[in-house]
Amino acid sequence: MIELVKKHIHMNRRKGNAASQMTLDDDFNVPDSMDDVEELILDSGEVQIESAKNQGEKVAVRGKLEFRVLYRRPDGRLVTLAGSLPFEENVNMPGLAENDYVQAGWELDDLNVGMINSRKLNVKALVTIKIQADSIYDAQAAADADFDGSVETKKRDVTVAAIAVRRKDTFRIRETVTIPANRPDIDTLLWQDIRLRDVNTKPLDGKVHIDGDLMVFAVYSGGDGQVPVQCLEETIPFSGEIELDESVEEMIPFITVRLIHKELEVDPDADGEMREVAVDAVIELDMRLYEEQQVEILSDLYALDREIMPDTGEVCFDRIAARNTLKNRIQEKISLPGGARVLQICHSDGDVKIDEVQIKEDGLHIDGVLEARILYLTADDTSPVGTATETIPFHAVAEAQGLAEDSVWQTEPGLEQISAVMLGGDSVEIKASISVEILILQPVCGQVILDVHEEPADMEKLKRMPGIVGYIVQPGDSLWTLARRFHTSVDAIMDTNGLTDDAIRPGDKLILVKTVKEKEQ
Repeated sequence: MIELVKKHIHMNRRKGNAASQMTLDDDFNVPDSMDDVEELILDSGEVQIESAKNQGEKVAVRGKLEFRVLYRRPDGRLVTLAGSLPFEENVNMPGLAENDYVQAGWELDDLNVGMINSRKLNVKALVTIKIQADSIYDAQAAADADFDGSVETKKRDVTVAAIAVRRKDTFRIRETVTIPANRPDIDTLLWQDIRLRDVNTKPLDGKVHIDGDLMVFAVYSGGDGQVPVQCLEETIPFSGEIELDESVEEMIPFITVRLIHKELEVDPDADGEMREVAVDAVIELDMRLYEEQQVEILSDLYALDREIMPDTGEVCFDRIAARNTLKNRIQEKISLPGGARVLQICHSDGDVKIDEVQIKEDGLHIDGVLEARILYLTADDTSPVGTATETIPFHAVAEAQGLAEDSVWQTEPGLEQISAVMLGGDSVEIKASISVEILILQPVCGQVILDVHEEPADMEKLKRMPGIVGYIVQPGDSLWTLARRFHTSVDAIMDTNGLTDDAIRPGDKLILVKTVKEKEQ
């Protein structure tokens, strides 16, 4: 009796990607508590995805577009208006199964906020929702066999990248920023932004470490609105751990991070002066931890006392073809919009977007853009804040050999540093350092044993086989193939021929003796 010992390996297989572009167009009334809009100065937007539910062959995405507008009142003072537009979108994904894991992302392709009148704005946005679907399944193969009697087995080692952990969690940052002594108190917070920079994550035993910088930026008016607008920029380093029992330091991570909540609030200091800004940010981590394993699987078996017919099938295991971080430096000169005298560049930031990924002979080729934004102060009292945007392309290559069309890649772009310096007139030089985290998995497929069937030995067939053979080794022969063909065992061939290992070469001469055993009852 033969029973196979099965090995189950957790694999993460990409089911597919899908995208849906939608247009948001709605009117927004200025709240009664706020003053009339005289002129729009700045606008910005961000998408918040609240849920992405797998519904068979489609994903139901629910979220909102959060927008912020800086405008000038009739008396010349600046005011910030914030609002949101909710949306629901169904993204079709043929072949999506109920238990597949879906991850939703977004890109804000265009945002345009216009005045209808002093009490009503029109908000138009073009948003792309991106869905990635993965399936976690067990790749199954025979690792060994329990048997009675005389059965010969052959095994091989396979290196696989098994998915050990797939989990989401959050990390919260709460800090207080104090206004420098040479700056006025905060009267009104006009503009704000919080972004992540240079984030690093790594698995540890029982937890995941995260560190990086939180870039806090604000524009505010001081001294009862009579002082010219002020800029506040602060870098908040953070570091901490997230408990994750399954995590092991040697695991290979691919962890994506994003800010799902960010808020600034002005608070009084110990003297009652409005000189402190409370920072509250929540980072979501989508954690995938892989474990490279050397797996021994059964590749062949036969018996000397019966007939064994193995059932085989194809199974695909993933191996890690590449895991690295690509770095690109960008340097570009741009021109600011004319018309107003620029006093100073107040802030620079940007988003890194990947447009296209291609497999080529030398590896993975990545094309994308850095959408750089500059915020500056001007000498124009009616429009003291201005902004400029520049799209800068980049190209990167993740070197990897042996990639194929079925290779699965995961990319996570990030902006490590960005700066903008006035060169004179309206010319500005942008310098930036971007990174792209890369993980490439290559499926390796092969025949494995799934089951076996037994029958009594064919004695007539065995009688027709020669009892002893003198044999000259041919190219492609191995002791295993010869033992199987001539109904003997590798150990028997080595003993008969005085071999100390199983290495043979074409032209070697061997004596092969048939071995017949009776099946135990």
